[in-house]
Amino acid sequence: MGLVTGILTLPFAPVRGIGWVLDKVVKAAEDEYYDPAPVQEALVNLERARDEGRVDDEEFTRQEEVLLHRLEEIRAYQLRQGGQGAEPGL
Repeated sequence: MGLVTGILTLPFAPVRGIGWVLDKVVKAAEDEYYDPAPVQEALVNLERARDEGRVDDEEFTRQEEVLLHRLEEIRAYQLRQGGQGAEPGL
């Protein structure tokens, strides 16, 4: 960027800064939303609840299906992103 362009676009610097911050916030939110660890932990806790008798087989099956669907969604997102952050074995 040349000196004249830099001077002429200086009033727009706050807008570019806000855009940069928004991009970072969106990226952080996506990273958190598409993190498989909490879903995997929920599956482990669900299995434990069934083993301890706190969840019957019907409820277990329903919740497990939801969680497995969520893991599929996460995996598809990771593949669309080019495998960035994809965990092997997922």
